[in-house]
Amino acid sequence: MRYTRMPIEVESPEEFGYDRIRYNLSESSIADHSLSDFGLQIPDLKLLYNEHRGSIPLRQLILHGSTGLSIDNVLITDGAAGALFIVATALLSAQDHLVVIRPNYATNLETPRAIGCQITFVDLSFEQGFALDMNSLRASLRPETKLISVTTPHNPTGVMLTEAELRELAALAKKHGCYLLVDETYRDLSLDGTLPIAASLGSHVISVSSLSKAYGVPGIRLGWLITSDEELQTIFLAAKEQISICGSVIHEWIGEQILTNRDAILRKTLAEMRRRRQVVSDWIEHEKLLEWVAPTGGVVCFPRMRTTPPGGTPAFYQRLLSREGVYLGPGHWFEMPDEHFRLGYGWPTAEELAGGLEAISKALRG
Repeated sequence: MRYTRMPIEVESPEEFGYDRIRYNLSESSIADHSLSDFGLQIPDLKLLYNEHRGSIPLRQLILHGSTGLSIDNVLITDGAAGALFIVATALLSAQDHLVVIRPNYATNLETPRAIGCQITFVDLSFEQGFALDMNSLRASLRPETKLISVTTPHNPTGVMLTEAELRELAALAKKHGCYLLVDETYRDLSLDGTLPIAASLGSHVISVSSLSKAYGVPGIRLGWLITSDEELQTIFLAAKEQISICGSVIHEWIGEQILTNRDAILRKTLAEMRRRRQVVSDWIEHEKLLEWVAPTGGVVCFPRMRTTPPGGTPAFYQRLLSREGVYLGPGHWFEMPDEHFRLGYGWPTAEELAGGLEAISKALRG
């Protein structure tokens, strides 16, 4: 494995310094929460080696409301990033071929590159509303294709597959004899209707998710992967055991408490995120220098500049930060042109979001 740091991490706000940012619109989650926000106080837990697959109550709560899956299909991981790493390193080698929908979360690109496998990218386009072109996907498949990797709701665009598209993808992967990896980290932030857990569509489908984005708790590093393929799940468990043996007792306890109150938490969160999406929509409608594809899930969108701003895109980002104090996720974080930027509307306060949007409009004009 040959590791290289990802631009999205090198240039992340935590690396740059939160104290240097006035309006942070680069984040891809809702606002970070504390234990007290959930009314939690950690009890006197026994700090033992936990169940290697993850606690039984936690795995039961993850599957609550779903059908066709059991807790034996769920493996708790160190965040969704840990799950994606396990999937890539367990399934892929330099002799294998991977098809990745792009833009995509950086880990879905860089870990396969570090492995050295062959990669074909199926690029989503603004002109097609960032919709997946199934014909392009079919044309990219080879006899040695081992895995198809997609995200829905999509990061950074906020676009979602329809259930029909998801089922078509699962059928295509099964017909071709390869696995389908669905990064559904934003599933609980689906704003216009939730898809079924992808892994419920077949034993060749792998779901990955976490608590980080929808619940504002990235600090507990709690994610999971789901597959009903028993042999594959054993391989994934072996990978986890060799990386960390088990998960944190404390983190999993917190996850149990949050998911016990999932419905109440999400009801409030989704109402607020729909309101914020409307705020961004109203701004875009009147901001003639930008265009977008309206998001249907997550708390991010991926606007595009209609014309090159004064001084070019580097000058735009420079004055946006130095003069206005606004931090965005430029397109190159996702191997896209910097005329695009990821705008996160869930993490800042409502006042910071409004101030940041106004500042972007100013910076676009020089």
